[in-house]
Amino acid sequence: MKIRDIRATTVAVPLEAPLLHSNGAHWGRFVRTIVEVEADNGLIGLGELGGGGQSAEAAIVALKKYLVGHDPLMLEALRLSIANPTASLYNNRTQLLAAIEFACLDLVGQDLGVPVSELLGGRLRDQVPFASYLFFRYADPATGRGEIRTAEQLTDQARELKDQHGFTVHKLKGGVFDPVYELECYRALAEATGGDLLRYDPNAALSVSEARRFGEAIRDLPNDYYEDPTWGLGGLRQLRGLGLEIATNTVVINFEQLAANVLDRAADVVLLDTTFWGGIRACVKAATVCDTFQLGVSVHSSGELGIQLATMLHLGAVLPNLDRPADAHYHHLVDDVIADGMFRYVDGAINVPDGPGLGVRLDPDKVAQYAELYRELGDYPYDRDPGRPDWYPASRQPRWADPTSPQPESLRW
Repeated sequence: MKIRDIRATTVAVPLEAPLLHSNGAHWGRFVRTIVEVEADNGLIGLGELGGGGQSAEAAIVALKKYLVGHDPLMLEALRLSIANPTASLYNNRTQLLAAIEFACLDLVGQDLGVPVSELLGGRLRDQVPFASYLFFRYADPATGRGEIRTAEQLTDQARELKDQHGFTVHKLKGGVFDPVYELECYRALAEATGGDLLRYDPNAALSVSEARRFGEAIRDLPNDYYEDPTWGLGGLRQLRGLGLEIATNTVVINFEQLAANVLDRAADVVLLDTTFWGGIRACVKAATVCDTFQLGVSVHSSGELGIQLATMLHLGAVLPNLDRPADAHYHHLVDDVIADGMFRYVDGAINVPDGPGLGVRLDPDKVAQYAELYRELGDYPYDRDPGRPDWYPASRQPRWADPTSPQPESLRW
């Protein structure tokens, strides 16, 4: 089997409401680039990337000269061809590599008639548990619904998601409002969820001293972990005396950083992202290192549609040391581009696909619909807040958002 062609299509899939985070916002939609790798036997493997609000079509199509004629089984050679560690100093293609790897694994699984999880060593579980992922949100401008900027709105959504999907772990994406205000919201969340485990993730927006004060103020709560409260391995190391497990998805995303964390521990839990690490296989390798040195692992979410969610499920299925629920933005979406409808949560978990390869196929009508929506709306800047046009993100954020500020007039950039 050889690769014959590669195609890329950018889609914009609506969210229930715009999601706020420390670096800006998802402006009411996820912009994702869908990748199709066609083999000479007629099979088509699927990949996906995005998350920054912009199309990656041109970058993916530019890899065609690297891919045509390549055997999708030769994944290490593919990695070195696309994302050579020294060449990538000039052109970092890690996330492009991930999307291509997804598609190649999908091709191989289809060709052999087995799920990707079987190619990775065989599944240890048939369902992957997930945490709720709670964001502060602007109201959807079309409906006026979906706003979450108060503790009451936050706890109402947490209860609704718990009732609807069965979540028993809840993660608050913070770093948006003043830490004192977010502390009030987090404590309200703890009270509203009745002893469920909690995660707080301000995306490294706090200074070390702010992160220490926040951590000290939540030690009495049922915390699962404290994620990226401040920036850098050096910053996280200064918080190790808090008595909270520290997690990261920002400063341990490659093997050099993982080695540094092993030699001088900063984070207790490494959140493995199939895109950030350059593919599912890299995450499996990293999980093995973490298991060796007794670091916890979970599966990170970077704003996925159903294709990348399938990669997260196959990853979660094969990790013996997956001891925490995964993250997913998925329940904030109103639709998907995969056939047979969206994945469903049952008792806080999603079933690992049983079909060959990734186990998902595209719905061509949905792809066409959301490709047209992308052409209409275009890109958006992930690192800007539509409610604060003159603001820009910074680590150790000096300018917090105001939860009482007016709703932004436009979600156009």
